[in-house]
Amino acid sequence: MTECEHRATLLVADDEPEIVEMLEEYFAGRGFRVLTAGSGQEALEQAVHGPDLVLLDVGMPRLDGFEVCRRLREHLTCPILFLTARVEDVDALEGFACGADDYVLKPFSLAVLGARVDAHLARDQCQQVRAEVRFDGDLAVDYRTRTVTVAGAPVELTRREFDIVAFLSKHPGQVFDRDRIHERVGGWENESDSQVVTEHIRRIRKKLAAAGTEHDPVETVWGMGYRWRV
Repeated sequence: MTECEHRATLLVADDEPEIVEMLEEYFAGRGFRVLTAGSGQEALEQAVHGPDLVLLDVGMPRLDGFEVCRRLREHLTCPILFLTARVEDVDALEGFACGADDYVLKPFSLAVLGARVDAHLARDQCQQVRAEVRFDGDLAVDYRTRTVTVAGAPVELTRREFDIVAFLSKHPGQVFDRDRIHERVGGWENESDSQVVTEHIRRIRKKLAAAGTEHDPVETVWGMGYRWRV
């Protein structure tokens, strides 16, 4: 492996803890940074860390590998390899249709899987755009392209509205009052009064609700300010 590959970040997503533990130990021992997920939703949440390659189980409950792959492909260009116990999944070609690059049948040889990972990383030449995206259910915030989508559909936010979404979502769980948000989100031009933050957040909520978000991601903490839900 090249020096670049040794520093590569892998995302391993599988609902079988034994497989996740085995792959984490194997690839960490080879110099990779390994992110792990035990469900499809956790895989989407871990994607914010910018994996260079994803190992994705097909048969996860609720949010299966196919749907996770589709959502990841809206924002990631890195290789995605499916782990599957059913050859029928491969025969159906559904995995390739939703954006997968390769598949490995279970049970698999670690040496063979490692060789496939090396080959895909070498082919990718470490030049893929790293992820700059946060997933919260059907809501995705792509910081690189400055876009917000709900279930794949774009939400039309103004520049200032996106800046507020980006700031809060990059600090999930932290409470910020209006003055702090106004201070940290620059370029207000003629909007010098921090109370304007309240109006922008009202508009953000209205647009996200109209787009069909499962819940309001911006939570009001009464007497304190606002925070991005975790």
